[in-house]
Amino acid sequence: MTPARPHLVWDWNGTLLNDLSLVVAATNAAFASVGGPVVTSDEHRVRFRRPVADYYAEVLGEAVDDEAFGRLDKIFHDAYRDGLTTCELADDATAAMAAWPGSQSLLSMWFHDELVPTVHTYGLAGRFTRVDGLRATVGGGPKAESLRRHLAELNVAGGAVVLIGDSIDDAEAAESVGGRAVLYTGGFTDPGRLRASGHPVADTLTEAVRLATTLD
Repeated sequence: MTPARPHLVWDWNGTLLNDLSLVVAATNAAFASVGGPVVTSDEHRVRFRRPVADYYAEVLGEAVDDEAFGRLDKIFHDAYRDGLTTCELADDATAAMAAWPGSQSLLSMWFHDELVPTVHTYGLAGRFTRVDGLRATVGGGPKAESLRRHLAELNVAGGAVVLIGDSIDDAEAAESVGGRAVLYTGGFTDPGRLRASGHPVADTLTEAVRLATTLD
């Protein structure tokens, strides 16, 4: 049954996990492999979007088909894995999760088989009723379909969901199931872009949880 109070779905990369610097470094490794430019963190936050292939095409100045994206995606993830042990949780991630009064789960677009042990490494497994990552060999697509499957497994109606994430794609995924979103400025997206979206925006995760508790 759907819980009486909203169910909270957390995003992982760029939200609970503070991995922006690593993501930008891994992105630049992918771009360097084809002679592309170097992007700064600020540039990445302004330009990044899903599908990620569209972002890559814009930066590289040429179309990125499925085959080319598959190669770039592999380079990105190899570089990301190499640096993952350097990443920490967002400063107030633990306090924010503890502040939520209802059930909560985790949905990431990172590979499921790598996500689950990583969540255990950070001591968070017991926080969530369910943890789901990408069950595919190549990522980069929108989150909406993954969110639908995640909620179906939880037996939670979309209208009973609040998603906290750091991207416009997170908000669009929540809207696609009839849910709501609070967007966090500490991740992969420029704060101005988030505020222009019209969704509630928070500068800290604890503030995001507070806003989530006020949504009807």
